[in-house]
Amino acid sequence: MRMILSLALALGLGTGVSAQQEVTLGTGAATLTYAPVGDILATAVTGAGELTLRPVPSNGSLDNIRAIAEGRLDTGFAQSDIAFWAYEGTSIWSGNPPVEGLRTIAALYEEHIHLVTLADSGIETVTDLRNRRISLDDVGSGTHVDARLILEAAGLRSDEFAVETMTGQAAATALEAGEIDAFFTVAGYPTAAIADLAARTAIRLVPIEGEIAVELLWRHGFLARSEIPAEVYPGVSGVETVSVGAHWYTSDAVPEAVVYELTRSLFAEGTQARLVEGHPKGREMTPETALDGVAVPLHPGAVRFYEESGVME
Repeated sequence: MRMILSLALALGLGTGVSAQQEVTLGTGAATLTYAPVGDILATAVTGAGELTLRPVPSNGSLDNIRAIAEGRLDTGFAQSDIAFWAYEGTSIWSGNPPVEGLRTIAALYEEHIHLVTLADSGIETVTDLRNRRISLDDVGSGTHVDARLILEAAGLRSDEFAVETMTGQAAATALEAGEIDAFFTVAGYPTAAIADLAARTAIRLVPIEGEIAVELLWRHGFLARSEIPAEVYPGVSGVETVSVGAHWYTSDAVPEAVVYELTRSLFAEGTQARLVEGHPKGREMTPETALDGVAVPLHPGAVRFYEESGVME
């Protein structure tokens, strides 16, 4: 990566950062959560004057991890389950070389699995998706993977429903037009695509609960029970669901000084204020929760910050 090479020359032993060196950040679709959070974070980090953090739109978790592994991105957001599988070379990453150089910067916030349908669709449980048209999001997204796990836990075979791969706003538009019957999204609430849809037409969130939730949590320890409260989306009742962590990742090829500065900037007072003001999930991004659910090794630059700040010993 051009940024890494220039920084390696500029930093020598990696004890400092040359001002305004560019670092890329893989985010996601504009109408979901990674993109707005990434924009807020990029503005705060760049404003600190040490680094320029540039958000790069992507298809989400899988896309970002692949780009980090291939050196096309310096950092990126991803679901913790997707990143762990990539690091281990297991599950959906089986058959591909493990991404052994993947490293964690911080755990950020919970991502909630949304299953969205029209209020009058008759879909009230996951099993009601049988013989329906469902968007599972793009094949390069964590949503697509988790949606498959949920359908499997509900006992639905792949030939018992029709699959579309629309994401964000495209899925919401298709649902409103009657082109699909439901769609999955894994994102921190509220997400713009669903909020805009709820403002235009009556929708329902389908719960992921009961035996299906028990099966999911038993099989996949990275998932946790969660809920989406009522009125997060206009006129929509709250539901029980499951969630997964959204984490910030990088490569062990990125110099320690750079990742230290990124971690320091994330938890700087000004950045924290911007995050709280700019997005409902901003309140969850704190030093106290930065190590929650971390299964991929921390980058040495992040370790240095957490040790200095007393977050870890």
